[in-house]
Amino acid sequence: MSRIGKKPVELPQGVTANIDGQSIEVKGPKGTRSFTATDDVTIELKDGAVTVTPRGTSKRARQQWGMSRSMVENLITGVTTGFKKELEIQGVGYRATMQGKTLKLALGYSHDVDFEVPEGVTITAPKQTEIVVEGIDQQLVGQVAANIREWRRPEPYKGKGIRYKGESIFRKEGKKK
Repeated sequence: MSRIGKKPVELPQGVTANIDGQSIEVKGPKGTRSFTATDDVTIELKDGAVTVTPRGTSKRARQQWGMSRSMVENLITGVTTGFKKELEIQGVGYRATMQGKTLKLALGYSHDVDFEVPEGVTITAPKQTEIVVEGIDQQLVGQVAANIREWRRPEPYKGKGIRYKGESIFRKEGKKK
């Protein structure tokens, strides 16, 4: 039994769900998202809650059961509150600024890095050392944050680079005489 899969996903006020076969479309105040489940599970809408049940007892059906329920819950969370990743920049002279739809990063290279903001995601730089990535698609928000972090990963000796807020970097000791 999947502990996650057997819990129904409640629809909050102002959110509607349409189920058409194996696909579910969720509309909320922040937008519309959809997900198509595999044939191993059944998605139903009962009493203002979405339930996911497996169609068999195979290992794949049980795997898809919990995963499909989590995907439906992420759709509902995305259209109601959205997802957010916060990044911190550490290093002398390292900074970020927004110019239109482009994130300009000064990361110690001989040139500034221009990062084009993809559709479905909003990026803000409230301070020069902070970047906030927001959107309704959890996978897209996480991927964009990872792409920004990839430009200058935190290094273990001085800790300079772009890191997630609250991320701890394992620090190494430098050379000794």
